[in-house]
Amino acid sequence: YEDDDLLVINKAAGMVVHPAPGSPKDTLVNALLFHCQNSLSGIGGESRPGIVHRIDKDTSGLIVVAKNDKSHHGLAEQFERHSVERVYHAFCFGIPDLASPRLKGIKGVSFEPGNVIKISTHLARHKHDRQRQSVLFEGGKHAVTRFKVLEKYGNPQAISQIECWLETGRTHQIRAHMGLSSIFPSI
Repeated sequence: YEDDDLLVINKAAGMVVHPAPGSPKDTLVNALLFHCQNSLSGIGGESRPGIVHRIDKDTSGLIVVAKNDKSHHGLAEQFERHSVERVYHAFCFGIPDLASPRLKGIKGVSFEPGNVIKISTHLARHKHDRQRQSVLFEGGKHAVTRFKVLEKYGNPQAISQIECWLETGRTHQIRAHMGLSSIFPSI
């Protein structure tokens, strides 16, 4: 979708959103600059024009891009207020449900109505692998993920398709939360 104020783009998995030392070209920003020429918000600076939010390199999904500063401010405010609903579908090993003994007593895990599982922790860069996030209970940035199982696969059932809602939007948040204590690592 595109109008005078914004674009909505379905980003492919494997594409980096903005240039970085390890990925200087073939990014979403490079494609946007080619497509939009000079009609992107300048708020993100030269390296992130129009970028209001990001999704991880290996994640596909919709990204909203601001074409002017007014729409950038409005969109950024909505993301800050968490009034934009971010829903992700992922696959994980195992069947994370309320009956799973693997979830009982794990710090940061709670249960909500409708078979929803909530994980509330803090995340920070892993001290040995800067490409990963570590789950912490003090320090780092607060992160909340809610999810429920949509479908179960395998005989015996060994893989689940889950739907996740992010209250916060931290780098690799779903991957880190699903890997909490190696309970149900994402695929």
